[in-house]
Amino acid sequence: MDVLTVTIFTCEPGGARPGPTAIRWTKTAGGASDRQGDSSLHNETLKIQTITRHQGGRYYCKAENGLGSPAIRSIRVDVYYLDDPVITVHQSVGEAKEQFYFERTVFLRCVANSNPPVHYTWRRGREVLTQGSDSGVEIYEPFFTQGETKILKLKNLRPQDYADYTCISSVRNVCGIGDKSAHFSLNNRTAPPSIKLLLDDPLVVNPGETITLVCVASGGDPPPTLTWVKAGGEELPKRSVINGGTLTIPGVTVDDGGAYSCVASNNVGNPAKKSTTILVRGLRKGRFWITPDPYHNDDNIQIGREVKISCQVEATPPEELQFSWLKNGRPLRSSERMVITHTDTDVSPGTTNLDIIDLKFTDFGTYTCVASLRNGGIPEISIDVNISSTTVPPELTVPRGRSHLIAQEGDTVDLQCLVSGKPKPIILWSRVEESGAAAAAAAALMPDGSAQTESYDGVLRINNVTREMSGTYRCQTSQYNGFNVKPREALIQLVVQFPPTVEPVYTEIRQALGRAFSLTCRLLRAHPARLLRYEWKLGSRLLTVGQFSDQKDDTSYHVRALNREGYGEYTCDITNEAGAGRCTFLVTGKAYPPEFYYDTYSALWQNRPRVYGFKLQWTQMEPNAVDRILAYRLGIRQMSQSRWWEQEIPMEATIQKGELLTYNLTELVKPESYLVRLTPITRYGEGDATERIITYSAPVNPHLREFQCGFEDEALCLFSQDKTDEFDWTRHSAATRDTKYTPNTGPSSDHTGSKQGFYMYIETSRPRLEGDKARLLSPTFNMNSKTTSSSSVNNNPTYCFAFFYHMYGKHIGALNVFLRQKGQTVTDTSVWSLTGNQGDRWRQAKVNIHPTTAFQMVMEGVRGAGIEGDIAIDDVTIEEGECKDPPPNSE
Repeated sequence: MDVLTVTIFTCEPGGARPGPTAIRWTKTAGGASDRQGDSSLHNETLKIQTITRHQGGRYYCKAENGLGSPAIRSIRVDVYYLDDPVITVHQSVGEAKEQFYFERTVFLRCVANSNPPVHYTWRRGREVLTQGSDSGVEIYEPFFTQGETKILKLKNLRPQDYADYTCISSVRNVCGIGDKSAHFSLNNRTAPPSIKLLLDDPLVVNPGETITLVCVASGGDPPPTLTWVKAGGEELPKRSVINGGTLTIPGVTVDDGGAYSCVASNNVGNPAKKSTTILVRGLRKGRFWITPDPYHNDDNIQIGREVKISCQVEATPPEELQFSWLKNGRPLRSSERMVITHTDTDVSPGTTNLDIIDLKFTDFGTYTCVASLRNGGIPEISIDVNISSTTVPPELTVPRGRSHLIAQEGDTVDLQCLVSGKPKPIILWSRVEESGAAAAAAAALMPDGSAQTESYDGVLRINNVTREMSGTYRCQTSQYNGFNVKPREALIQLVVQFPPTVEPVYTEIRQALGRAFSLTCRLLRAHPARLLRYEWKLGSRLLTVGQFSDQKDDTSYHVRALNREGYGEYTCDITNEAGAGRCTFLVTGKAYPPEFYYDTYSALWQNRPRVYGFKLQWTQMEPNAVDRILAYRLGIRQMSQSRWWEQEIPMEATIQKGELLTYNLTELVKPESYLVRLTPITRYGEGDATERIITYSAPVNPHLREFQCGFEDEALCLFSQDKTDEFDWTRHSAATRDTKYTPNTGPSSDHTGSKQGFYMYIETSRPRLEGDKARLLSPTFNMNSKTTSSSSVNNNPTYCFAFFYHMYGKHIGALNVFLRQKGQTVTDTSVWSLTGNQGDRWRQAKVNIHPTTAFQMVMEGVRGAGIEGDIAIDDVTIEEGECKDPPPNSE
């Protein structure tokens, strides 16, 4: 199928009693099971809208009913596609010269993504090039490839090699996908691209300016295509405009800075690439810290000791960053007691330090650090730091009664740490990891997902708190905008209470009148988990209340004998301080739905020209779960009409689990289809209904006398393709054979020698693999009733099965014939088999078969080791009696 198909897979469980209670679709390597939330994964029908190439593979339908092993069936889905081919041109690296094509060897590589594998054809002008057709040309696949590319090698480049080349990629019209082609003109000017940038590197600009990056091609034939990309795979700014090799970015911002590359490509050699860096001037993250005298074990500022003020700013470009200092608004210069230092311009972020030696009373005041860029263009940053007798290191405390907080899920919680000191530093909040290897292995994150959160007022607000946010939180002082001393910290314990989590949240229970049963509600988790109470109700009527003990984690309610008033919705509420969790039980006497049996043998019959009958069979799901089923209400309507006909089917005896029930539908009008609905009835009332569609199909060969098929009509004499094999047989004739057929294998006519005659064959070219099987199924034959009745058990009727086969080619696999008998179980018996090359001619095979019930013939072709392995069959016959003059190797 191509990539635009809407794909529908239907998994019809049949033959199981009771029917499946769980159906699930999965896919090899996970594809279907990755579609979480898609309800169709659990339905009989899996629908894929607009299928893509990545969704091909084998899909599995798994059905379970609790008895024995699950039933699993699969279907292979091939998604066919063909991308446009691309031609690239390369030179032999060892022969590279200044001029690209003065070398003697040139390679043209053609690549196209496809499924099935692509078939390549090279043309020079109108001439088709093949391996060996020209001594100066070599066509090959590189090592370690699987057909995805084909290289045309031009050896000892000659004048005639300067020409127009065409690569045609084909998937042989599979799914109607046509051929695609690419072209390249090779001449003595052909050369790889070269480019140059007409701009400074790096390019330094001010925010808000418009910048233009110009890239021009300085060489290359054919003329290269120019594109701009940003380093690291980032997208270009949304405001940017590209016109050929010119990139324009209006209103540039700090985020637009970075490395930009111009890439030129003309599919000759490797693309050319040149890069430049855009630096957008800016100053960010201005901060300061105060460091007391490091030679004294004292965090306070004192007269006569040293104190250092540090100021830090991130600048772009860093070499333009410059600092100046002010005291009380007046410029301050470096001196013996006021030492000003700066870090190197290569270090980012840039830092300046003001060391005050032998602090005096007259040194108290406001010191201002001013950061700017030498070439201007942006506002400067000023940071004020006050040094006085009141400048003291920070202290951190938690308000009384706020070190252990209790909240309920959904609340808004404020965690608060009080900070004193001057200046007040930034507060950093983080979580303390719980003890234990499992907890320590995972980093404890803040509610916003980060490892650490900054606060300027000492408050951490958590909105809509959840149980996962319980734990210990740490607040600590930062060195920034404060003293560069050992951080002060405090801990706050947060406990989040939440209502009980219970199971089952909802369940349905079906019970018969007079029975005893119990309902149990289980507690999974709760906080607090003590002083839990439970309350049972039926509707709005209170049944019982109580309190959990420390040892119990469930509560049960017992019904001794169910009466009609006992049907309804039972609820159990388990409560704590934070709220309640509820278990709900719907107790009903409704019977489960019946399950139709789809494998009824000879379910459809007809004994009058215009009507037909149908044998309807079903089993009852869990018949003993409720009261005895008294009858079924049968509803039936034509699919083309809206009117229903209804009648009751009485049930005299008790239905057993797995018992197959039968009712014959008569007077159905040919060829109408019908919708059938079946509803069980007990003394409680109607149960759950189930529906199915009955479709008319004409019986095939009701009594076999003689059968012949030459595959001359498109209906194939009602032969059909097996849906569980790897590929299909193909109807073919020599007159309609594709010009791209594989030589040295397959017939050149049908078995009579006619070019117009049709036959069936298996195509073993890619994507077929060794061992792949294709099965062709004959119609189902019912044996002659007279013959059957007159035959004893040990003398079953004999039929002669004959056909012509053609097995020519060095990679011929095998041709197998099976007798498939369709009684209560389906069995396949091998009756004929042949392997290997049998020569380029048709041969006949005859074999006696002895079926005991309705049967089919299965023709199986097995792909050999290569593509020269086509197998064909023609003129299949089945006749009563033993074969006359069977040819050699017929059995």
